Amino acid sequence: MKILVATEKPFAKVAVDGIRKEIEGAGYELALLEKYTDKAQLLDAVKDANALIIRSDVIDNEVLDAAKELKIVVRAGAGYDNVDLEAATAHGVCVMNTPGQNSNAVAELAFGMMIMAVRNFYDGKSGTELKGKKLGIHAYGNVGRNVARIAKGIGMEIYAYDAYCPKEVMEGDGIVPVDSAEALYETCNVVSLHIPATAETKNSINYDLVNRMPKNGLLVNTARKEVINEADLLRLMNDRPDLKYVTDIMPVHHAEFAEQFPGRYFSTPKKMGAQTAEANINAGIAAAKQIVGFLKDGCEKFRVNK
Repeated sequence: MKILVATEKPFAKVAVDGIRKEIEGAGYELALLEKYTDKAQLLDAVKDANALIIRSDVIDNEVLDAAKELKIVVRAGAGYDNVDLEAATAHGVCVMNTPGQNSNAVAELAFGMMIMAVRNFYDGKSGTELKGKKLGIHAYGNVGRNVARIAKGIGMEIYAYDAYCPKEVMEGDGIVPVDSAEALYETCNVVSLHIPATAETKNSINYDLVNRMPKNGLLVNTARKEVINEADLLRLMNDRPDLKYVTDIMPVHHAEFAEQFPGRYFSTPKKMGAQTAEANINAGIAAAKQIVGFLKDGCEKFRVNK
């Protein structure tokens, strides 16, 4: 069995070493395709691969057509919208992610951006504190729970909305559950987004929803850019000079946001949430372990396609 690690943005060496230990320790062959610059290189490399570990690399129908021996793809990270799930299912390929491995890294970045924003992006002027403010967590999954943990230490009042998480779970964590996204935004000074990009959520963060935030509201996005209705947010920030927006996913209209809202908007140059040494190592090794479990025992615990 041949396991291919195909990463345009490579794992750290220590992560590759950990992946190698898991794969070769199970008696499989490990192959690396790092820093490739052309899709043709990926198409050639997957021809005889039985399993594939990727990061943000795009796995579409063309790649799956080329990978005649492929049984499983594992995305080292939580999001998996770079993989065509329907095409994978049609090709008989199992797709998994590695939920939770990057969660603390993303949560810490969310707070780094929050603090930067309430301190006026460190421009020398007096800012505000997060302590005592109301934080809204939009989606209470792995990242949201880490955000809540950090917020407790800072001394924030914590609210959450998640249609799929039982209220008892949130209450057990000392979080106040609310019944709707609208209630969350009406209540909270800061809202941190952790929703996936689905047909239901795309463009759902719109004018009406964000406009419900109290004066001097702060919206933090470490989720996906597709969930933001950018035209609505541009219009709202023009109408509401008190609002700020910070994001880990550069908007399509980044230049307009930056030009129109200096001191109220910030975007990282690329998605940075999982870009820590620890997350890099954790996600890579988790991916290797899941592949071994799938190939040896048929374990599909983290399967995301049907």
